[in-house]
Amino acid sequence: MRESGEALVAKLGITPGMKVLDLGCGDGTTAIPAARLGAQVLGVDIASNLVAAGNRRVAAEGIPNCTFQEGDATHLDGLEDASFDLVVTIFGAMFAPKPNDVAREMVRVTKPGGRIVMGNWIPGDPTLVAQILKISAAYTPPPPEGFISPMLWGVESHVTERFTSAGVPAENISFQRDTFVFNAPFTPAEQVVRFRDYYGPTMNAFEAAEKNGKAADLQRELEALFASQNQHKDAGSTSIPATFLRVTVVR
Repeated sequence: MRESGEALVAKLGITPGMKVLDLGCGDGTTAIPAARLGAQVLGVDIASNLVAAGNRRVAAEGIPNCTFQEGDATHLDGLEDASFDLVVTIFGAMFAPKPNDVAREMVRVTKPGGRIVMGNWIPGDPTLVAQILKISAAYTPPPPEGFISPMLWGVESHVTERFTSAGVPAENISFQRDTFVFNAPFTPAEQVVRFRDYYGPTMNAFEAAEKNGKAADLQRELEALFASQNQHKDAGSTSIPATFLRVTVVR
């Protein structure tokens, strides 16, 4: 995801000295490119292992203007009101519970005139990640009562409702379809292994499928999906595009 993370950040108009919050930052796929452009970047993620990995990356690369810390997108303790010029969350905050709280917190910490940029997967989209999530859901137990699907962040009407409820005028919310490309110097089948071992929804699906004796079926479905969507000319490498909804909110 590194190359597409850098390409996306390059579109965001980041300038030296800008204060940027990367919410659901992982180990820095977008936070570190933003810091390389001169922004003062704080990466926040609920996963302590990813926060630790991000801090190792910036230490190893000598990037003093980027730090990572643990935090919950639904309640950003310790982050002051109106403290960031730009809040970025790429396939991160969409997976937090209580989406209205997430929208409200992102608006709260953004300066007046600042921006929020979200990257969200789109339900029913024919490209890679939406199809991974669709396949995985078929092998996973039904969600608990009251569960709100993270994929609703990929529906414009739901996004608009959440941000207007947080006090943003509807005319300050805009949408654009964009593409993230998963590039890897190995086969699509090997890429499936990475998703099986490290991507939450597929990890959960395989755990459930193994209990039901269906792990091999899930593996075959995902391998077929990855192979069918691979656009790399070399069968030993992977390049798979995935469409997402880019949301821009002007505070």
